[in-house]
Amino acid sequence: MTDLPGSTLVDLAELVQGTCVGNETLTICGAAPLDEVAAGEITFIDQSERVGQAVASLAEAIVVPEGTVCEGKPVIVVADVHAAFRLIVSHFRPQRTQLYAGISDSAIVSPQARIDPQVSIGPGATIDTDVEIGGGTVIHAGVHVMPGCQIGKNVTIFPGVVLYEDTVVGDESIIHSGAVIGAYGFGYRPVDGQHELSAQLGNVIIGKRVEVGANATIDRGTYSATRVGDGTKIDNLVQVAHNCQIGRHNLLCAQVGIAGSTTTGDYVVMAGQVGVRDHVHIGEGARIGAMAGVSNDIAPGVVAFGAPATPERDQKILLASLAKLPELRKQFKQLQKAVRELESVAEQASDQTNCKVMDPAA
Repeated sequence: MTDLPGSTLVDLAELVQGTCVGNETLTICGAAPLDEVAAGEITFIDQSERVGQAVASLAEAIVVPEGTVCEGKPVIVVADVHAAFRLIVSHFRPQRTQLYAGISDSAIVSPQARIDPQVSIGPGATIDTDVEIGGGTVIHAGVHVMPGCQIGKNVTIFPGVVLYEDTVVGDESIIHSGAVIGAYGFGYRPVDGQHELSAQLGNVIIGKRVEVGANATIDRGTYSATRVGDGTKIDNLVQVAHNCQIGRHNLLCAQVGIAGSTTTGDYVVMAGQVGVRDHVHIGEGARIGAMAGVSNDIAPGVVAFGAPATPERDQKILLASLAKLPELRKQFKQLQKAVRELESVAEQASDQTNCKVMDPAA
């Protein structure tokens, strides 16, 4: 529930540009998903199969998609349920705004940094020399921005992020807490019996409207840039290694690990814990299932899973074959038994024949 005053159902319908069906003057005091909704609140459904569950719930009213038949409770009919419910939730629980504006007194900002007047920098953040930050960007507490970084407009960087030198972050991108952008790549060569660190002369370039999850890491290139294309979304705990070239609008789910110099096309999706070896290419629109191990190139548009990752059709044939193994094992044992019995009969017949040859009078 919320401490804000309630709103009538018709007011909420106007808020989301929907159509109110039922008691327009019904007072709504909050919003919650169907499995959490309480008396006095509004909920939503995005599938007609859940109408019965919604009607039986404590909800006072329901947001439903166009074409849904729902009798028993007042409804708001909308074209996009999730967009509408997002507005309603924000109405009852407005998102908290930053508690500081401008540059905090405890932030450490180099005089050589070029910072737009509309930038907010939180307590304890450090902004080093030759850094450029565009207007509307928010740098939260404890962020460390090393020399030469370029941060675009309307970027949000949450507490504890580290941007190594010369990192570039495009407009409207979001980087969540604990992410490290531009650390040394994991590249070594053997010299005199030791592992010598390879060159670390590149940087990281992140495009526009990219989101990087908490504790994700993107390593710098060896001689040039590791790149992440516009609109790509990277989940928590993802590792993108040195020299990778990630395409536009990729979705990299939690704990994905991509080894060095791998490239991806646009709109690639990697589910949780996918592992990708170095120097492979994943084609545009490819989708890779959870925990797959990618050891070779994946063609555009292919759905692949398994370890090693292969196209979905091949995996389904393999899985179907594996499912038959218990019965095949049983049949194999039966065949072994039948063969042994035939061998025993043949051996007995052979012994009898040998006896007749040795004793003609028999």
